[in-house]
Amino acid sequence: MPKEIISAYLEALSKGDIGVAFSYFSPGAKWHQPGSHQFAGLKTGPDEIGKMVGGMMEATQGTFSLKPIGNLMINGNMAALPVKFVGTIDDRNMDMTGVDLFEVKDGKIINVWLFSDDQELENKFWGK
Repeated sequence: MPKEIISAYLEALSKGDIGVAFSYFSPGAKWHQPGSHQFAGLKTGPDEIGKMVGGMMEATQGTFSLKPIGNLMINGNMAALPVKFVGTIDDRNMDMTGVDLFEVKDGKIINVWLFSDDQELENKFWGK
């Protein structure tokens, strides 16, 4: 089941349908955003997660994007996805890869952990 849920979530995101994408999160979903920057830390529930994503889009004037660069890998109720994410803020550019790790329970995403290949660079990109 994680494959179907995460695939549907990613399809909605690729179409820019944030409402549908976030419908795949449980009300108490936890988003573990790594680093020491303005968006880092634990976000709980679709509203907090949505505010963070909206803040990222605002900070980058809509240039932030994320796309899968490999297969969705499943292990029980967990799913891992290699991703590439890019964005621009003023004269700062970010273009890196990472892994998004999802936990699914009862047909909903309950946890998301993000991993960046250069956390220090990402910290500098997003700033405080």
